[in-house]
Amino acid sequence: MRVYWLEQTEADVPPVHVPQGNDWLSAEETVHFNTLRFAKRSADWRLGRWTAKRAIAFFLNLPVHPQALANIEIWPAPSGAPEAFVENAPAPVAISISHRDGTALCAIASSPVDLGLDLGCDLEIIEPRSEAFVADYFAPEEQVLIARSSPAERARILALLWSAKESALKALREGLRLDTRSVIVHLSDDWSCNDLSDPNRWSPLQVQCSDGQTFHGWWRSTMSIVRTVVANPPPDPPILLDLSAGFRQGESFDIQTRRQTTKKAVFAVQR
Repeated sequence: MRVYWLEQTEADVPPVHVPQGNDWLSAEETVHFNTLRFAKRSADWRLGRWTAKRAIAFFLNLPVHPQALANIEIWPAPSGAPEAFVENAPAPVAISISHRDGTALCAIASSPVDLGLDLGCDLEIIEPRSEAFVADYFAPEEQVLIARSSPAERARILALLWSAKESALKALREGLRLDTRSVIVHLSDDWSCNDLSDPNRWSPLQVQCSDGQTFHGWWRSTMSIVRTVVANPPPDPPILLDLSAGFRQGESFDIQTRRQTTKKAVFAVQR
């Protein structure tokens, strides 16, 4: 299965205090944005929505002018997981969003409406963590792996394991409502050999859940950030969305056509 990813920073988002700075939000999204009282929360929400809308627009080959982006909306399902809509209709994609310290990540994959797939992504800053954090949130086998890591690698493996847990909990549509020790991350033996200089390299991982389900996924890191993506069915290494390619004339997304295609796919599976 193919999964795509896009990363954006606050510098990519139109400034909020300029005229038309929020024109890419729908009317309902603008109302919600105006209810967010805290600057960090509102900035994170805005950055996450911008990143997801750009990813969805590119994936569905939609224009990216503000009105076109305003026709794309992301709203939480009852579980809290983000769901995408285009012109008020469910979009045939699965998405997951993560943001931290002015950077946002969106993973996206094709998913017929009402069939769905399990997808989760997470972005974490590589930073020191306390022994109490390890004891409280990691399973015994994960604690062994952390203890065996070198001092130079400790912060990175902690960020990696925590990020993979968050991705799996998002794919389960549970988030941190579940005990983080109920999802156990397994890495390849050569995990520390991940080539930081190769921006396209992803390394494999697995997350085993207490209910017996196993998520397959991928991770990559730079010097300061770890990114993880997990999915079911098992995904191929994530593919970066190249926004420089732009909107392809003559191949635009037609919501009515996609609805008909989705209905056919649903019927075929039900048979």
